[in-house]
Amino acid sequence: MSGGRPDTEDLVIVGAGGFARETAQAVRDVAAADLAWGRRPRWRLVGHLDDDPALTGREVDGVPVLGGCEEVHRLGGARVVVCVGSPRDYAVRARLVRRLGLPVNRYATVVHPTAVVSDSSMLGVGTVLLAHVVLTASVRVGSHVAVMPQTVLTHDDVVGDFTTLASGVRLGGGVRLGRGAYVGAGSLVREYGVVGAWSLIGMGSTVLADVPPGEVWAGSPARRLRAADGPALDELRADGEGTGLRPETRMGSHVA
Repeated sequence: MSGGRPDTEDLVIVGAGGFARETAQAVRDVAAADLAWGRRPRWRLVGHLDDDPALTGREVDGVPVLGGCEEVHRLGGARVVVCVGSPRDYAVRARLVRRLGLPVNRYATVVHPTAVVSDSSMLGVGTVLLAHVVLTASVRVGSHVAVMPQTVLTHDDVVGDFTTLASGVRLGGGVRLGRGAYVGAGSLVREYGVVGAWSLIGMGSTVLADVPPGEVWAGSPARRLRAADGPALDELRADGEGTGLRPETRMGSHVA
């Protein structure tokens, strides 16, 4: 044991695309920061899992792809983060977590060493904060949330499970993002605004009005374009078509 930290834990990243590769780099940066502080690294990155059979046995940025996602059950001693999703299908992370059916204690929470998370803020399991993310005061972030670089969440924001915040997003104080919402790169959400469950905000948008669940909005100011695509609406129906702002699961320390 070194610096009061327990033994290093194995970590597996489910996915091998862009978000997964960024998370792998964040894990390496966490290890480097731990070593610089004279601490035992918290994670040992074992590899990626991906359902694309062409990737099995290859390396992605020097990290091996060990097989399909179901291999996670064989790697029972490893912690897990699920790092999939894109604006084309931002419901895939929820589907995959449900499919894998892992217990909550299998999931890790990855926070880049340059992220700033206040003591009054909380993160759920399986969530990833990339470089230079800021949570200022009393921010609540749910489980399996993806927060991309340079995103700022200000006082009293609440972010639902499975939400994605792309790079450079800015949330005013008291914003509520419903379960599974996707907020595009560079978007701004006005203080105390609400973005409903499984809605998508287009990149560079300025959100001044509340966004209902299951819709696509874009522009400055943002306006409704259309209903969300099928996979997001399927998740919304499964959730009961509410706002998705129920209390998030397993909210806890920002270091998991």
